[in-house]
Amino acid sequence: MSFVGIMNDFTDECTLLERSRVPDGEGGWLNTWTDGLRFEAAILHDNTLDARIAESEGMHATYTVTTHKGEPLDFHDVFRRERDGKVFRATSDSTDVQTPQTATFQFCQASAEEWKLT
Repeated sequence: MSFVGIMNDFTDECTLLERSRVPDGEGGWLNTWTDGLRFEAAILHDNTLDARIAESEGMHATYTVTTHKGEPLDFHDVFRRERDGKVFRATSDSTDVQTPQTATFQFCQASAEEWKLT
């Protein structure tokens, strides 16, 4: 699904990443990541004073991610922004913040942090 109008100008193509574990050959496991579903999202960096202070003290950068209501993000979903390859992990469920059914513009929002695939 995609947004219409001006909101479409703020979105980027993203890919949900699916984690699986494979044996490492030495009795342990390695995480592998494969591309999953593609979706459109507007990803905005939280640049409030509190967020900037937290980042300067070593915290992950935080973001607000807006997706179409039909493409919600779940807590700890990992996804990549295709424009620059930056990876994010959702830190909330987007179904907690969504427009009512009667709204003509349907979207939901989740918070997210920058993430490194391990």
